[in-house]
Amino acid sequence: MSLARMIRSAMGWLVASFYGSIMLVTMTLSAIRRGPRAFFGYKVRQDRPKCLDDPDLGTHGYVRLESSGLRFHYVAAGERDKPLMLCLHGFPECWYSWRHQLKEFRNSYRVVAPDLRGYGETESPQPFGYRGWPNFSLSHLTNDVRELIEALGYSSCTLVAHDWGGIVAWNFAMDHPDLVDKLIVMNIPHLGVFMKYMTTHFSQFRRSWYMFLFQLPWLPEIVFKSFDFQMLHGVFRSKQMGCRRREAITDEDLEGFKYTFARPGVNTSAGINYYRALMRLPPRNYKGTVTCPTLMIWGDQDGALEVGLTEGTDKFVPDFTLKVVPGASHWVQQDQPEVVIGIMRDWLKE
Repeated sequence: MSLARMIRSAMGWLVASFYGSIMLVTMTLSAIRRGPRAFFGYKVRQDRPKCLDDPDLGTHGYVRLESSGLRFHYVAAGERDKPLMLCLHGFPECWYSWRHQLKEFRNSYRVVAPDLRGYGETESPQPFGYRGWPNFSLSHLTNDVRELIEALGYSSCTLVAHDWGGIVAWNFAMDHPDLVDKLIVMNIPHLGVFMKYMTTHFSQFRRSWYMFLFQLPWLPEIVFKSFDFQMLHGVFRSKQMGCRRREAITDEDLEGFKYTFARPGVNTSAGINYYRALMRLPPRNYKGTVTCPTLMIWGDQDGALEVGLTEGTDKFVPDFTLKVVPGASHWVQQDQPEVVIGIMRDWLKE
């Protein structure tokens, strides 16, 4: 390990420890105020909520990938002879975040929304927990996408992605340009832009505090599960981070997302391990060029990522279109589904 990398690693752990100390104090006070039983108590969800079995969204399916042996769960809508639109969700979500797109584009595409590696009903590699983080590197995640396209019987796709799914999609489009006809990313920057922006904008560095917290072992998992996954309520409904339309995420929708992380046998560390692997095993080609036509949709009320992260994307994407959705949160495709669908439809017709 080079000296520069050792210094970056030490600084990262220092920042992580700082935020971890703050979180420990907050957790302790919460446990005292509401009681340890409430803090550590969470309900295991045995059965899918009804919203996840809505037949209007499509049919549930499973495929087993060749290299990893993992069984992937997905929901698909549209005829098999139509071109593939593959939708990759973010954290802390699941396939259900694409419910509006599944219904809208089924007449023109075979729309497939999988649970990513370790999420929901998609299997997670062993070992579970913190020690399994190396199994969630971008090389593993992009290979999952490649094999999933093949397992679904296609040779290419229109790739649609949000948040963490977008990180995977950016790198997949760089590594496998022949497999991506068009790319649509939502509220996630190109990694080349993000890395530079983080070092020059302290405001974004502060907004990314959770990325450092997630580097610590076990503590993030405890926080995530506390008070029956109250964190999910915060990310989807809080004033800072949540959807700006209160009706965008119903109580039943929220229960659907909780099921993703509270079903029997699920690896709660999986989604957090994505962040651990990204910081410890960063991709070498993060400054690569995306050659396919690319649309970026960005909600300008994102509580985690600044709008400035959209600037400079055209340096990495020659055929680039940016559409900002005023008043939409980080969860743009759920917060303003009709606006996002309209933007997608018009761009896809070009």
